Amino acid sequence: MLGDAFYLARKDVGHMFRARETWLWTFIMPIVFFYFIGTITGGFSGPSETKEPIAVRIPPDAGFLADHLVRRLEARGYRVVRPRNQEEFLRYPRRLTIPPGFTATVLGGQAVKINLERSGGGMSANYDEIRAARAVYAVLADLIVIAKDGKTPTPKDFSKLMEQPRLLTLKVESAGRRQRVPTGFEQAVPGTMVMFTLLVMLTTGGVMLAIERNQGILRRLASSPMSRGAVVLGKWGARMALGAVQIAFAMITGTLLFRVDWGPHLAVLLLVLAAYAALATTLGILLGNFARTETQVIGIGVTAANIFAALGGCWWPIEITPQWTQKLALLFPTGWAMDAVHKLMSFGAPPASVIPHLAVMTLGALAAGYLVARSFRFQ
Repeated sequence: MLGDAFYLARKDVGHMFRARETWLWTFIMPIVFFYFIGTITGGFSGPSETKEPIAVRIPPDAGFLADHLVRRLEARGYRVVRPRNQEEFLRYPRRLTIPPGFTATVLGGQAVKINLERSGGGMSANYDEIRAARAVYAVLADLIVIAKDGKTPTPKDFSKLMEQPRLLTLKVESAGRRQRVPTGFEQAVPGTMVMFTLLVMLTTGGVMLAIERNQGILRRLASSPMSRGAVVLGKWGARMALGAVQIAFAMITGTLLFRVDWGPHLAVLLLVLAAYAALATTLGILLGNFARTETQVIGIGVTAANIFAALGGCWWPIEITPQWTQKLALLFPTGWAMDAVHKLMSFGAPPASVIPHLAVMTLGALAAGYLVARSFRFQ
């Protein structure tokens, strides 16, 4: 039986990969969705790791303290831009103007006003004010340290001060479960992977079964020495192999192109994804077994995959939705998969926390598999 199932699975895998649609939805479209969804959702939960631009207008006579202020702004996470004219200056949402004679005025002991303009308001604007103020106060503190012995500061003094090791440093470590929900590629890559695995299993997996039945291929298999169990297992094995390729490709691409960190429990995560792939594979065969035509399989499969993805947390982190929708997500296989993935990847939960997820998806796959084995139609 196992030899027949393996032979049938191997032939079916080769047949599926001869279809252009399989290559498109397994290797190309997921990358497009990774980039598109990950880019537009990257700023949902806080400051981005990408440096934000700030336009700084520096007069010709501003002196070396202006350059030091620029270094301090860069240390606060800004990408300093020096616009060539007023029109370019006004195009940036963050604009800082240094007054003429800046260095001479400060060294002369007179007050200087640095002007920060910010388009828009809210918490982001307040955060910009804090960062710019910290940069200005850092310049003042550096000036006090250098001039404490009555020495006239020079650009070289500031460069040496910047190179000195800090006697006081701050070490930041995780203290328990992270509260910030995953966003950007951290959400988009696993979410798209879960969605497309289900989509391909329901469509490609189910359609080919319907085609083989309508073309009489399954009837010929029924007349062969292969048992019903071997045929069902072979069909399941081929689609499971395709799902494994999908998941492996998505994880490798997410790691290399989008710098996704899959968390400290990779082995458990792979076990969760294997259980999910097994469930999605069995659901695809179940759909192909009961649907009469390829059109029915595609219509039901695409609709179901998109609804399950939306309500299961593949398109956005389900943690940002109301509590009742988070409970609703657990009615779908995508919801169980994404909840387990987030626990292991993003929230630092121990492997034991996903035992219920593994149990539910494994039992679901076994129940659907039993139904398929008992009702498999050769014609």
